[in-house]
Amino acid sequence: MLRTHTCGQLNAANVGEEVSLCGWVASRRDHGKLIFIDIRDRQGITQVVFVPKDSPEAYKNAQNLRSEFVILLKGKVNSRPQGTINSKIPTGEIEILARELEILNPSLTPPFEIEDSLNVTEEMRLKYRYLDLRRKRVLGNLVMRSNLSKVIRNFMSERDFIECETPILTKSTPEGARDYLVPSRLNPGKFYALPQSPQLFKQILMVAGIEKYYQIAKCFRDEDLRADRQPEFTQLDIEMSFIDEEDIFSLTEQMTRLILKEIKGVDIKLPFPRITFDEAQKKYGTDKPDLRKELNNEFAFAWVVDFPLFKYNTEEKRWESEHHPFTSPAQKDLGILESDPEKVKSRSYDLVLNGMEMGSGSIRIHSPELQERIFKIIGIDKEQARKRFGFLLEAFQFGAPPHGGIALGLDRLLAILAGEESIREVITFPKTSAGSCLLTDAPSDVDEKQLTELNLTIKKGREKQ
Repeated sequence: MLRTHTCGQLNAANVGEEVSLCGWVASRRDHGKLIFIDIRDRQGITQVVFVPKDSPEAYKNAQNLRSEFVILLKGKVNSRPQGTINSKIPTGEIEILARELEILNPSLTPPFEIEDSLNVTEEMRLKYRYLDLRRKRVLGNLVMRSNLSKVIRNFMSERDFIECETPILTKSTPEGARDYLVPSRLNPGKFYALPQSPQLFKQILMVAGIEKYYQIAKCFRDEDLRADRQPEFTQLDIEMSFIDEEDIFSLTEQMTRLILKEIKGVDIKLPFPRITFDEAQKKYGTDKPDLRKELNNEFAFAWVVDFPLFKYNTEEKRWESEHHPFTSPAQKDLGILESDPEKVKSRSYDLVLNGMEMGSGSIRIHSPELQERIFKIIGIDKEQARKRFGFLLEAFQFGAPPHGGIALGLDRLLAILAGEESIREVITFPKTSAGSCLLTDAPSDVDEKQLTELNLTIKKGREKQ
């Protein structure tokens, strides 16, 4: 074992102990014949002093230390002298009198300092993301992300949900945003798609009798990016059988209250306010109202309900789904589906937090006949439906239960909890607003051999476009 303690663990109770620490040199200070360093790991920071008369070899090695060197040191825990105690850190009452020092790895001079009050471009931070992640603030966001996943998994497990993984390589069923396509080497001319959501698979899991499903799912959308969007993102995906909207609302509110309590130490009131789509548009001019002033609660949640089932595409002169074509219409509007589609309300709902959409869901269509009617209204004939969604429609022939669910955007939720303006601050290795990874230089060119194996060619001039 290289170390006996972490760099955030020691305190006055450890005075007199011989310890070993490993970490990075956060800073180095020469004070006459004494050398001080701060050693840092992800748990914290500890001050170390090198005294030439006590440990001449360690003192000599300490003269070569620079920022971000990785070191192993051994020494004795001492109380700090009066007047030098640092009450801002847990280890502020002690320091290590160094006995031995080993440089495990040197470091180049970092392109920016590893500190929270950092004045450097985002591009520089993302290019050297492994250095950026050493900063306390960014590391804290990842710790929060890990804790959030733990809270969610514990909550769902206690309520008898089954965590199921769904495929990443799947069938392209474009609806709204563009799919990311993956060519198949073994099936020339054919493509997989990366999932925009696990929507179809989670509905099939309901047909399979899973009844309570969840997944912390990676999803992909090839769309224009903003501060709250990434080409790959993470959502909490939930689906349940034999339920209605009230079951979804109750489950989501209880989970959200637990998350806020565990992650932020904040109590929020339940139930969340509910606003119809029409009321939100009339009163706030948006279907994502920010209710912080009205509710006076830093975290203002609200449900927006009674969305239109359809919206009219003026460019293509046809009706299309407001959310997705598997959303159930309101029971009272079944009689006007074909005659007055603009008046039909859906059994869908959005969860809004501080003016941002946190999640969206609906009660799904489980009747093959009703699904066929919806497809017909939005211009999907039987052949198109079979080609795009045949596997789902076939599954529905074998006894599909009433079911519904919701998907919550974890990146957006984390950004708000962490007080960050951009979701990039809570993602380990995010893309830029142009969809590029500055760390790995992706997307990148591939060689001709790979293209040949995939039966692909690049048209001349396309690269410039």
